[in-house]
Amino acid sequence: MAATGNGPLAGVRVVELAGIGPGPFAAMLLGDLGADVVRVDRPGGAGLGIDPARDLTNRNKRSVLVDLKADGGPERVLDLAERADVLIEGYRPGVAERLGIGPAPCLARNPKLVYGRMTGWGQDGPLAPRAGHDIAYIAVTGTLSMIGKADEPPAVPANLLGDYAGGSLYLVVGVLAALHHAREEGGSGQVVDAAITDGAAHLSTMIHGMMAAGGWQDRRGANLLDGGCPFYGTYETADGRHMAVGALEERFYDTFTDLLGIRDTAPAREDADRWGELRAVVAARFKERTRAEWTAVFEGSDACVAPVLSLREAPLHPHLAARSTFTDHGGVTQPAPAPRFSATPGSVTRPPALPGADTDEVAHDWGVPSLRTDDVRTDNDRGTR
Repeated sequence: MAATGNGPLAGVRVVELAGIGPGPFAAMLLGDLGADVVRVDRPGGAGLGIDPARDLTNRNKRSVLVDLKADGGPERVLDLAERADVLIEGYRPGVAERLGIGPAPCLARNPKLVYGRMTGWGQDGPLAPRAGHDIAYIAVTGTLSMIGKADEPPAVPANLLGDYAGGSLYLVVGVLAALHHAREEGGSGQVVDAAITDGAAHLSTMIHGMMAAGGWQDRRGANLLDGGCPFYGTYETADGRHMAVGALEERFYDTFTDLLGIRDTAPAREDADRWGELRAVVAARFKERTRAEWTAVFEGSDACVAPVLSLREAPLHPHLAARSTFTDHGGVTQPAPAPRFSATPGSVTRPPALPGADTDEVAHDWGVPSLRTDDVRTDNDRGTR
């Protein structure tokens, strides 16, 4: 069964050169939207020890096995690229070129190809050849400095802000924009250089504007949206769990303080010098009841308050359940494809692709018979992003 679904990208062919992190997630997103994604896995796997059957970033894909160090290996990738609309790779700069599958030979075979490159530092610049991970990328862009309490080290936001927000999503936006250009009359393929540092910096555009206008201090825990404000933050409840408060606008704040039972006793919100007192009052009140009790208090209101749920709890939330924000496929609960489309909805149609399991099928569907004879010797020479 082909990976192409009924989403808005049905009919778009994507080649993903196997990697880790933001590249696979970007390819998964394209697959969720209906693209036919073929992942080119290397013999021996990625070396991370993750069970391929549980690697959800490889859902809605098919996998072929190609040893890029073996004779004919690069040619097989070029055969795929010739028949593709998009190719995604996440190697360090220069690695794809050394393997013979860089932009030049791919675009020579397919001038309409969109060649997407996913790295942390980008294709050029002093740090381009260096190894790195999410935390370093968001550190140098200033985004990490904004997260956490003023008197504590910056808090680590998992690898969501850099890898997936600043990386994967920007790569997908770039790939789709380039694909639109390639399909225009007179358009051509091109290289999309998606660097996590570029994307993470771009995400902070509004904050830079606020700072230029004098509405944001360049220090952590001192601003309206970074936890410095007592009516935009999290509070512990009697059972050791937490509630999230985002009552920024005055009308929402009034509802919040009414339901919390502090409207007549709390310090004025306009007096920033007394925010510490206000925070203490709010914190003490939340400690009087459990998370479930406070959830019931704020249910159905415009107080902008919500319980902080765990990953396992989230799928059970009534709103998320009603919208089917999570789905079950192959016995695994997982986030459903997003965003949503009225005419061409995306869906999870295939479980995570097992390395090489679809080689013959792709060879037939894409018309690349050479894939069936691939040498599967181990290749340990892949670069990292």
